[in-house]
Amino acid sequence: MRSLVTGGAGFIGSHLARHCLALGQEVVVLDDLSGGFRDQVPAGAHFVNGSVADPALVTKLFDDYAFDYVYHLAAYAAEGLSHFIRRFNYTNNLVGSINLINESVKHQVQCFVFTSSIAVYGAGQLPMDEEMLPRPEDPYGISKYAVELDLQAAHTMFGLNYVIFRPHNVYGEHQNIGDRYRNVIGIFMNQIMQGQSLTVFGDGTQTRAFSYIDDVAPYIARSVFVEQAYNEVFNIGADTPYSVNYLAEVVCRAFGVEPQINHLPARNEVLHAYSNHDKARRVLGTGSATALEDGIFRMADWAKSVGARSSQRFQNIEIRKNMPASWVG
Repeated sequence: MRSLVTGGAGFIGSHLARHCLALGQEVVVLDDLSGGFRDQVPAGAHFVNGSVADPALVTKLFDDYAFDYVYHLAAYAAEGLSHFIRRFNYTNNLVGSINLINESVKHQVQCFVFTSSIAVYGAGQLPMDEEMLPRPEDPYGISKYAVELDLQAAHTMFGLNYVIFRPHNVYGEHQNIGDRYRNVIGIFMNQIMQGQSLTVFGDGTQTRAFSYIDDVAPYIARSVFVEQAYNEVFNIGADTPYSVNYLAEVVCRAFGVEPQINHLPARNEVLHAYSNHDKARRVLGTGSATALEDGIFRMADWAKSVGARSSQRFQNIEIRKNMPASWVG
């Protein structure tokens, strides 16, 4: 069994690659290191430095390795920032995905596993259920849903099998805590280790169901061996939503500090987001979720071991109108 894992030097991808290796798969990791780190690629995986947006490279990889399975995780997943980097978003998250789908069809890949997002649902649909009609409200969610639709079309036209996952607010070891635009838990931890106050957009009452990585990655890896999962869509992650204010308290406890919160103007974002996971439990056998406190304390131990990371500003902003002031300055 030979598998391609795109984004395998990143957060979820590096964990997934490790689980694929444990399942006896030969693993090739493709990652441009724009958000991942070379030392996170697990031992035993073959690493290729490059982008899914490079069609010539993607074609060469499929020609050289004849993949049985493709796990596509490479994406720039800054949902809020996607409004202001539209060309970049669609090039990397949509066109890059199509490059992979084209080659998967040509090389008769057995199954294409795609990590989408609950961003496809949009606002006001709670709990988010796979039977709901997606109504994405930002370019990131739009690009993810477009790939989902293309996979369905590729299955109908060419017989390409797929499994689509919609994970949400995943956190844990290997997350890029230096990314200022996404992953609020990592941002909080990085700010604490730099002696800064925690930045919260709005009043902090917005809620998310934060999902620990070990409750997500193993099931994505094993899905190619579950025939009932083929050509289906699954929400995957934690059930219980928590407010950002409560999250800040838990992260501060993990570092033994008192919360110091800097409330910034609210962003244009979904206020409440959590999903129904009955389908994943029934088909994939997903179990009970890791308690938020347990997962955050594990991630905090890892974050302390690697230390704070510098937060770089995105260099190719395409639109600055209505951009949060803290991102502009």
